[in-house]
Amino acid sequence: MRIQDKLGRYSWSIEAVNQLQLELRPFLEAGFVIPVEPGGWWHQYVCPSHHTELLFDPMEEDANVFRCPYGCELMGEPYRGAWLVYKHQSLARYMLQAAAIYAATHDEQYARLSRNLLIRYAVQFPLYPVHPDAQPWMLKGRAFHQALTEAIWATTLLRGYLLLRDEGVDLSADHAALEPFLDLLEGSMSEYHHILVHEKKNPENNYTAWLNAALSCVHVVRGDKAKLEQLISGEGGLLHHITIGVKPDQFEFEGSVYYHIFVLRAYLITAEMAERFGIDLYHLEGEQGQSFKGMLDVLVKLADPNGQLPALHDGPFKRLPYAREISEIFEIGLSQYQDASYTPILAEAYRQLNQGRPLRNGLEALVFGTGEYKLDANNDNNDDDKSDGVNESKYNNRNSVLLPDSGFAVLRHPNNALCLIVDFGPHGGSHGHYDKCNIILNHKLGAIAPELGMVPYGSDLRKGWYAETASHNTVSVGGQSQQPHVGECKKYENTPAYSYIWTSTDQAYEGCVMNRHLLLTEDWLLDWFEVSIAEGGEDRHIDWWLHTAQELKVQKTNDWYDDSTPLGTEGGYNHIRPISRADGISRGQCDLLLQVETHDSVEDNNAQVTMSTLLSPLSSIYRVRTPGMAMDPSRLIDGFMHRQTSHSARFITVFRDGSEFVNLSSLVAQQEGEGIRIGIGQQQWTIIKTTVGLQII
Repeated sequence: MRIQDKLGRYSWSIEAVNQLQLELRPFLEAGFVIPVEPGGWWHQYVCPSHHTELLFDPMEEDANVFRCPYGCELMGEPYRGAWLVYKHQSLARYMLQAAAIYAATHDEQYARLSRNLLIRYAVQFPLYPVHPDAQPWMLKGRAFHQALTEAIWATTLLRGYLLLRDEGVDLSADHAALEPFLDLLEGSMSEYHHILVHEKKNPENNYTAWLNAALSCVHVVRGDKAKLEQLISGEGGLLHHITIGVKPDQFEFEGSVYYHIFVLRAYLITAEMAERFGIDLYHLEGEQGQSFKGMLDVLVKLADPNGQLPALHDGPFKRLPYAREISEIFEIGLSQYQDASYTPILAEAYRQLNQGRPLRNGLEALVFGTGEYKLDANNDNNDDDKSDGVNESKYNNRNSVLLPDSGFAVLRHPNNALCLIVDFGPHGGSHGHYDKCNIILNHKLGAIAPELGMVPYGSDLRKGWYAETASHNTVSVGGQSQQPHVGECKKYENTPAYSYIWTSTDQAYEGCVMNRHLLLTEDWLLDWFEVSIAEGGEDRHIDWWLHTAQELKVQKTNDWYDDSTPLGTEGGYNHIRPISRADGISRGQCDLLLQVETHDSVEDNNAQVTMSTLLSPLSSIYRVRTPGMAMDPSRLIDGFMHRQTSHSARFITVFRDGSEFVNLSSLVAQQEGEGIRIGIGQQQWTIIKTTVGLQII
């Protein structure tokens, strides 16, 4: 649909245009300057002290001092090169933005601004050398360290060019400047595509998807349908890539939500280009049924009740450019598939972009959005409110799900405010974490024990904390991180009464077997984690971790005392600050109260979640502080470590929505196996662990 047609049809579109015009007003009044220096690597735009991204003002023409949110001032490289990445990318975005405003208004000043940005870059591009400062492992770009960054930047510019051309702007005079740029771009993207696919034998790399996207834009600009068709069907092309780069359960092979979205966005750009030649790729399927819609749908399965996506493996928890990418793919998804279950995720992306309000505006909405979907607090797109063929949203009625190929599961119950994600599958390669048998625990109002996200890769905390086992909600042994490996799901059940999963690994540590049983009913969540180590060596510290995103309180059912004794020096333990400790006593149970809060444009909400843990006489539970969510590691968060020192350990914990604690008691061995009793008021449940998993009797 043409952008101008949206203005007469969709109520949100006029405000979107107004907002975009306001953003570009300084460029119309004062002009702009294209940096003559190539950019570096954006991941190095991070404070070495606070590990936060440095501040960036897109209106700043040039910068030599780079500041973090806490006032640190940095100069020189690598910060200058990283700033230039932000600057080049922002100018490309403004080029597309000006083209979109022209498409909406036909105001010639925006067409001139868009063309001038493109032509100045086209003229400058051949003057950038193949980047001499790129790191050895990188495929080198000209305007940036990485050809990957260059591909992303080029797709933005060329999408803007095509939008101008669609609107009848005469671009014939720009041919002489544009052709050398296209020649160099096509040559380098084709060369690196060959290197990845044929020399490095790594066609599934996420680079490949973006090289394909950039080349598809070049082929459409040049009107070369044959080359685009080869790019779709050839080795390392789109069909091949989705077949080998996406698992049959529809999740990208690295097990990262961020890189899943990253690759899907590249796919959708290629599909957008193919559509210009009358080729429909939006319904393309890989050899095991992989599809664009399937890749969107799996994100719906993984998202929390508020539409927040988990930061599985590498990837930010929240970041504004990431929120734009999420909004782009889901705007396209809504336009192509009319599936209203996408709206909660889209609403959350817009909340992040609009200071907590789910306003459907900005560049992604104007260029890619269609329909009058509601993005209110209730995410209510029911039959009475549907438009443009909207189906009733199934989001709030999602079931538990198992992704057997990617190694994730989500446990839900319609009457329980708690839900969780379990990670047991492949390590994830260079973007993986040492986190098997890890869980992410959510409440309907927000995160309780999330994945913390990932800082920019230039931060020492990338590998020093956020990838380590101790930063995850799993078990570490001997003060070390797990080995990279693949765990397994031994049993998964989803019934009307409960959801249950049993995950296991014998490869995390030599001679060590780990089994985690998770059972979710309408009343509670049971976490039963057992670890056994082969005999013959010394007893080892076996540590169960829970990192909380919200305020927590300790219920005084045990004697707690201050203890700041370091817990270890390796595997991320050097970043852990012990606060207090409770030792196992005859009572045998430790109760903790967790607080979860959300803040939206309507009202503030809060809830309490109880956590009750069996605490044996030879174990201790520690309250700790650690680096915080990856958006701001310097804002420390609370966590718990339950330590047992032995050849075997058993950690039994029950979580419950509300402030009423459960009563936990161990049972003697029964004929069927070992068990525990869970009590809430007059209600009692007996859980038995047998050779075939947990059973409720």
